[in-house]
Amino acid sequence: MSELETKVRNVIEQIRPYLQADGGDISFVELTGDNVVNVELQGACGSCPFSRMTLKNGVEDAMRKALPEIKSVEAINL
Repeated sequence: MSELETKVRNVIEQIRPYLQADGGDISFVELTGDNVVNVELQGACGSCPFSRMTLKNGVEDAMRKALPEIKSVEAINL
């Protein structure tokens, strides 16, 4: 695991309690070679119509503030 991936996982762990408070969850899937973070939205987040807004305005913003080298955070379905 790279140092950047470790940092990404730490940011996700800091965000998770906020999503869990609303019945959702997020899990790390992968960090691509071009610094895109793929995550899976789970629970209420998986079916919420606002999940894209949460992902971009919440998770991605927090990730990019903590780690400016991250280009984006994308939700994928496993």
